[in-house]
Amino acid sequence: MNFKLRSMTIATAGALLFGFGANAMADTTDDLLNALIAKGILTEEEGALLSRGREIENDNKKKAVSAKQKDGLIFESGDGNFSLQLTGRVHADSRAFDYDEDENNPAIAAGNAIPNTTSTGADTFDIRRARIGFKAKYKEFYEAELNADIASGSNSSVTSTTWDVAYLNVAWWKPVQFRFGQFKMPMNLEELTSSNNIDFMERSYVNQISPTKELGVMVHGTPFTGITYALAASNGGTISGGTAKSAEGDIREDGKDVVGRLTANFAEIMGNKDMVTHAGISFSTGDQFQGQVSPSGRSEARGATFFRAPTLTNPAVGASKSVDRTRLGLEGAIAYNQFKVQGEWMQQNNDFETATRNYDLDTDTWYAEALWTITGEKYADSYKGGAFGGIKPAKDFDPSNFTGGAWEIGVRYSKFDASDYDTVGIAQGSVDAAITTKAAGFAEASAWVAGVKFLPNSNMRFMLNYVDTNFDEAIGGATGGIIINNKREDSEKALIARAQWMF
Repeated sequence: MNFKLRSMTIATAGALLFGFGANAMADTTDDLLNALIAKGILTEEEGALLSRGREIENDNKKKAVSAKQKDGLIFESGDGNFSLQLTGRVHADSRAFDYDEDENNPAIAAGNAIPNTTSTGADTFDIRRARIGFKAKYKEFYEAELNADIASGSNSSVTSTTWDVAYLNVAWWKPVQFRFGQFKMPMNLEELTSSNNIDFMERSYVNQISPTKELGVMVHGTPFTGITYALAASNGGTISGGTAKSAEGDIREDGKDVVGRLTANFAEIMGNKDMVTHAGISFSTGDQFQGQVSPSGRSEARGATFFRAPTLTNPAVGASKSVDRTRLGLEGAIAYNQFKVQGEWMQQNNDFETATRNYDLDTDTWYAEALWTITGEKYADSYKGGAFGGIKPAKDFDPSNFTGGAWEIGVRYSKFDASDYDTVGIAQGSVDAAITTKAAGFAEASAWVAGVKFLPNSNMRFMLNYVDTNFDEAIGGATGGIIINNKREDSEKALIARAQWMF
């Protein structure tokens, strides 16, 4: 074989070997090299040189990092063992209320009503959420998420940069996974649906008594098709039902909350991919040191705070006074093609005693909603692991001819009932020395929400909601309720809108 022909043969063999790359099985490439050597096309030295060159190229590919775009920017190692996805969201809102701006009747401000704050019911633009972070995966066993909340609007969820979530998930065995850090507690279908994907601009009254993101540890998984479970222990948040994004700070009552959830999707169990028949039950239990004993109630348009919880005297260090708080939740959803109905009920019970009497107080909340994707997107496509994700348009919006994008409309009715707090010892006008601030405002509220949503693509949403709220059962009688702009109000109407970008 002449020199030119031999050189061309070696070059061709090398190109073929390297072309197999990491996708070729090692045995296949070894067999090819051995065949070329056996036929005298390559010498053993040339074969070893080509084999070594291929090993070096594969090693370089494993070390290389590539980037791709899939609902965001993802960096991935060449061997696929490590990936890093940048995440973020901006929710830019506007809110307009029907409260009169020129009412001035200071005489009615006296009594048991909740006086308005400067921001209550104000027409405003706001950055409701602004977050930036990342999700990381290593091999198939480890996952982490770190997300900073940087919203700073006067009515936004925070007023300075805080960690929204920060956790490590270990999945050595898929049906039994462990999560450590700050994450969403396994209770309330609405809460477990990302704020990027919730059905309306704001979650319902149910979410106001549900645990949200807290510090703790959780075991969870999907042991069987269509079945999910989760059991967590956390610091427990405040007795008002808020978040627990801080370390335990009170040695007088440092017991932990236990939170659990079990769900089943019967359609998935039966192999029906076009339908969701979801049912779930959840609970939480724990002790809280005496202080505020029930969640405050705020309208679903983020307007009036219509219910103020009572506050107990904080006993001295060494005292053993505590509040037993338990919560029970039921949830259900049925979705078929582009239609979905969903509902939840949750009750919170606070059980405590003072020197005067014992208290056993319930707060009941529930909602029911119906939604329709006019453009035909299926809700089943967004359901996974016991919760709904985001709708993805079948075709992105094209502004050149105004086609594409996804449209959705929906309606929701919800109810808040804290009537137990309009009672002796707790409410305004009653006497119990241990209750330093009495319950006030309205014990009940109901709200209708109608909404329309447009998704030009899977990373953007434009939303418009109309919220009609009625407040009932004024605590304190004729002098109770709420006062906004020096006028006693018993209803609220609001038009709220959002431009949203997420990745």
